Order: sequence, then structure tokens, then C-alpha cells
Amino acid sequence: MAIPPGVVSAARAGWRWQWRQLMQGLGPADSDGHYRRPAAAFSALPPLPATAAEPQSHVLIVGRSCPWAHRAWLVWTLRQLQDSIELLVVEPDPEAGRWRFNTPFLGCSTLQELYRRSGAAANQRATVPVLVDRSSGRVVLGESARLIELLNQWPAPMTAPDLAPPELRAQVGSWRDLFQGAVNDGVYRCGFARNQAAYDRAEGELFAALDEAEAALAMADAGPWLCGTHLTLADVQLFPTLIRLELVYAPLFGVSRRPLWQLPALWRWRQRMYGLPGVADTCCDQAWRHDYFGALFPLHPSGIVPAGPALVTLVQAPLQP
Repeated sequence: MAIPPGVVSAARAGWRWQWRQLMQGLGPADSDGHYRRPAAAFSALPPLPATAAEPQSHVLIVGRSCPWAHRAWLVWTLRQLQDSIELLVVEPDPEAGRWRFNTPFLGCSTLQELYRRSGAAANQRATVPVLVDRSSGRVVLGESARLIELLNQWPAPMTAPDLAPPELRAQVGSWRDLFQGAVNDGVYRCGFARNQAAYDRAEGELFAALDEAEAALAMADAGPWLCGTHLTLADVQLFPTLIRLELVYAPLFGVSRRPLWQLPALWRWRQRMYGLPGVADTCCDQAWRHDYFGALFPLHPSGIVPAGPALVTLVQAPLQP
């Protein structure tokens, strides 16, 4: 039996109202429909802990699907911090909307419990990444942009790179500021936009930033990295977003205007990043697709995880000279 047009219109209006309520819980927006990421708890950059050099004195908590945790995981890997900082992976609990430990950690079953014990407000979301002092059992830092700066200061083997050398700090900071708003948060501003105007603005800023990075990497005398010959926090900050682009953000968040292969310098840069020792182990493409498509109900109500390109096809094609 055909459904009368009036019923369809009424159902659509009802669904849009419900969608807006669900989206407000998923990601709050301002009055113009622009997504606004909630402030993180434990965001002040502390001094380097006195016990930083002690074996397993701290614990870095990450989630496989979270790009903000991915950047901290990358610095932990590149800086070879395995001896002083234990890596602990939490699992998502989409039904409860929280992160949980596979086995209790310091007496806590969920990350929310650890946040509360560390003094977070009752209404504060518990997010990854988190750095925890094992001796006190309290959170040291929980804001990813500051956390990667702290990890770059952490005592490390002589072979570990300095990802923000003094002579490059201004350039690194400029790239990081651009990526944080236009790219890292930009894909979410596209996916969580409440109206066309908000989406158009975010999508335009995203691809303008990628064009800027493409131009810098494509210069004839440019080094292999964003700041020349030296791998930096700028590269670390861009990678978690671009490695998820075709697998998650383009199909789910609607950022498919230009596939990355149309930005050849960025395509080759992404392959170089993936090829660095240990980086591939931080890339969990099946977890990304399962958690994004399966858990973001307002954006993908069916929960069906669609087929997508294999990560290997994106990162292991031969590099061009």
C-alpha cells in the first residue's frame, strides 16, 4: 500500500526533530549549526613528572578507533617510550556511551570511574587519550594536543627523534593550529553539521587546508615532511585524520569532494608516514570502521558496516620518485 504524501512529510518532520535531539547528544552545536567540540578535562600541560624516567611509572590509555588517541599513540611509538610508559587499550561500550577496561585498572572498570576518582566533574565526558600516574592512580593529562607535547619532552632513547626541535617550533605550531581546527576537527564539523551552510563552511576549510599542505609538500626543494627534512608533531597531527579519510570520513562524514590520490604529494607523504617503524601497528582499520559505522547512530541508523577499500591498497602502492 502506498503511503500518502502527507504522512511522509509528517514522518520526515518528526524524524528531523528526533535527529536534532540525538545529534545534540552526540556532538553539540552552536545556534548556527556549527559543531562545537566539548572542552576536555585535565587539559593543562603539567611540568614533566619527576618520575618520568622510571620504568613503567606511567600509563598511556588509548582507544583504537579514536584519532585523538592515535596521535598520542604515534608519539609514544616514535619516541620509543615503551620502557617508561605502559600502553593500555580500552574498548568502546556504545550502548553505555563510554570506554571500558578489559580487566579492571587500578580498581576501575570504566574510564569514567578513573576520571571521577581523579576529580573530574560528574558531567564531564571521559575521553582518550589519557596519561595516568601509576603511583597515585590519577590522571596527569587528558587533552591530546598538550599530551603529545608532554610525550615529546619525555626522557627517551638517544635514537628517538625530537618532534618539535627549537628551530622548527614556530613552523610546527603554525601547521598544528591549522590542522587542529580545519582538518582534525574539520571532518567532524562536516559530519556533525546541522545544516547545509555549516557543512559548506567546514568542508571548504578542510580542503583549503589540505591544498595548503599539498602545495608545501610538492615544492621542488621541500623535504619529505611538512617542515622539511625533519619529522615533527605537525606530521603526527595530520596523519590520524588522513589515514581514516577513505575508510571512514569520506563515506560517513561526506568529505568526498576530492579523493586523496588527487593530492599526490599528500598521498606519498601518507605512505611514508605509514612506513615508519611501528606506525602500522597503530592503525586498526577494522576497529575504525566497526566503531564509526556501528556506533554513530544519528549518522548511520542501520549500524551496517559497509565494505570499503583495504588499508593496504592505500598505503603500500609503490612510491613515485
